[in-house]
Amino acid sequence: MTLRVLGVDPGLTRCGIGVVDVERNRRATMVAVGVVGTSPDESLDQRLLVIATAIDEWLDRYEPQVLAVERVFSQLNVSTVMGVAQASGVVIAAAARRGIPVALHTPSEVKAAVTGSGSSNKDAVTKLVTKILRLDAPPRPADAADALALAITHAWRAGSGASVATTGPGSSSLTPAQRAWAEAEAKARRAR
Repeated sequence: MTLRVLGVDPGLTRCGIGVVDVERNRRATMVAVGVVGTSPDESLDQRLLVIATAIDEWLDRYEPQVLAVERVFSQLNVSTVMGVAQASGVVIAAAARRGIPVALHTPSEVKAAVTGSGSSNKDAVTKLVTKILRLDAPPRPADAADALALAITHAWRAGSGASVATTGPGSSSLTPAQRAWAEAEAKARRAR
């Protein structure tokens, strides 16, 4: 069974969108990737409308089973956080109208899932996304790579229907990042 996830790296100026199909063995394949851009010169309502329209089109075209969105986290720049939160709300509402489940993941969760370290930089995430998806070139800009990383993260965390027995820690079918993630999940379960 393949899980189709639409990942969204929300933002008012650039909103990264990526669709990934992930197989039971955690093999991920990119379906589509893009960035919706809006101008700071436009009014907020028009910017949100552009994002809403684009998300509606992506949801209708690619019919994902789940939406993975970056969780808004506190930054020093309140206006940036507000814009990200507003874009996230538009995206989440679009999924809710269609009955598509939404999962929120923090940036450090995404970094840990694809690189094995929650403190990796954007270049490391882009490099590993390119490798995981077997792409000829890195997705650009970084918002596009981040959207794909969100989709991969959700599928791997959800298990994409994979059996723990065949894809658990130590399995030779896992990449080093997947193995590190599975080991971290197992350690967290033992600590409870």
